[in-house]
Amino acid sequence: MDMNNKTVLIADDSEINRDILRFIFEEQYYILEAEDGAQVIDILDKEHDKISMLFLDLVMPNKTGLDVLDYMNKKNYINTIPVIMITGEATAESDIKAYEYGASDIIYKPFEPKVVMRRTMNLIELFEHRTHLEKKLEQRTKELIKSREQLEKNNEFLINALSSVVEFRSLESGEHIKRIKYFTKIILNRLMKFFPEYNLTKEQIDLIVNASALHDIGKIAIPDSILLKPEKLTKSEFEEMKKHTTYGCELLEKFKREDSEFYRYCYDICRYHHEKYDGNGYPDGLKGEEIPIWAQVVSIVDVFDALVSKRVYKIPYASEEVVRMIQEGECGVFSPTILECFELSRIDLFKASELISYADNSIS
Repeated sequence: MDMNNKTVLIADDSEINRDILRFIFEEQYYILEAEDGAQVIDILDKEHDKISMLFLDLVMPNKTGLDVLDYMNKKNYINTIPVIMITGEATAESDIKAYEYGASDIIYKPFEPKVVMRRTMNLIELFEHRTHLEKKLEQRTKELIKSREQLEKNNEFLINALSSVVEFRSLESGEHIKRIKYFTKIILNRLMKFFPEYNLTKEQIDLIVNASALHDIGKIAIPDSILLKPEKLTKSEFEEMKKHTTYGCELLEKFKREDSEFYRYCYDICRYHHEKYDGNGYPDGLKGEEIPIWAQVVSIVDVFDALVSKRVYKIPYASEEVVRMIQEGECGVFSPTILECFELSRIDLFKASELISYADNSIS
């Protein structure tokens, strides 16, 4: 890793502590220093795009280390600048608070210089790699959404590219996106045939099918520690994971030029595909027909795919069990219309699932 022109900010009201840390890093990094919390904030506002690491004392004049972390969260600096708390007065409560505010590590005084150096380099490399990846993905997304004309001419290319962002970050199989699109089309065709009151056309179905591939695009904003966690999420982690519905909408809104039918489908599916007919879904707790019908369709096929697919933590459920769980509301309540469409489509859904899974296994 090229250490040239990298900056470390050392914030501690003790001059000797600053001297020790400066001695450790001054050969590899340009050093900035602050002796109180207010100075830290002032330097962050001016130099945040150059800072590779912040060593932050917990107890400082004017503003504490926790105050600084709170400010970094508000300004979104915490996502690009790793923070190591340096303290000799920590408690379990302050440690927990520091981690909740986004501190990457805590080192207790007195500390071993070689340990500090190694932990620092590891964190800087991790943040640089993540930042580079996210900037690359963001730039790619901007390029794909830049032209409305290109979007109209080549929706399929755009959708595949954006959905691959989610696959790349969450390590999901690309087959999940293919299955969601295919299952969505099956259900929508039944809806158009047997429920004409929804006035669906083939052109609308094509747009909705493409939009369904973006249902989880908001996951690119979920921290790796949650998105890639192999164990069951904690309550607070699950609350953060649930925000992918609104994060996806924020991403879409950021690149929107004007309202369009396709944008509305994308937005509704991103935001509402975890809403449930009885009002017990998220993020808005919509109930009944408040939930757009296209979001209801993606919701049931997302659940169906989760049940019939192999995951690291489970084997696929048997087809009879899948049907029972969906019909009896074990995976959330669906409308009578959606359940009827599911029943009318179940044979085709299971066949499609087997065919796509077989193709995936053949390739792998």
